[in-house]
Amino acid sequence: MRITIRDGGPDDIPAILGMLDSGVEWLVSQGRTGQWGTQPLSQSQKTVESVRRYMAEGSVYMADVDGVPAGTLTLTGSAGAYLSDLAPPGEPERYIHWLASDRRFKGHGVGSALIAHAAEETRRAGISLLRVDCYAGDDGKLVRYYEANGFTRTEAFTVGENDWPGQLLARRV
Repeated sequence: MRITIRDGGPDDIPAILGMLDSGVEWLVSQGRTGQWGTQPLSQSQKTVESVRRYMAEGSVYMADVDGVPAGTLTLTGSAGAYLSDLAPPGEPERYIHWLASDRRFKGHGVGSALIAHAAEETRRAGISLLRVDCYAGDDGKLVRYYEANGFTRTEAFTVGENDWPGQLLARRV
């Protein structure tokens, strides 16, 4: 399998939403519903608006495996408004949003390839701080995934009335 990273755009929104839905389906099959719930994210207007908003604010990258869209992430200049209670980093940063892959490609390095690309784009922009946040509940696998990709935990947080547990992570590039 050959992974190529390309710039994404509005035409990729259906593929991105499909990847998110694939993730929900996989999480539900694992009994891990705390992260994204049980319903397809493509049916959530809030999610669709978030994908579009971050796409307009930043740069979308798509990972294709042998020409098939297999993963995505969006890179912006800051964290989302839902983290406005946390202290800003005090320096320029790039921030990863909506990292997702089609579960058919699980274990093939799609997410890691996208993270490496985001790190290189951050470095190319003359910025040394790359950050991301993720779900920190259940078994903590997602936090460990980011740590395996060079990130370090910086701050735990909760969001919303259900106190969704999150973890902010940072990586120097």
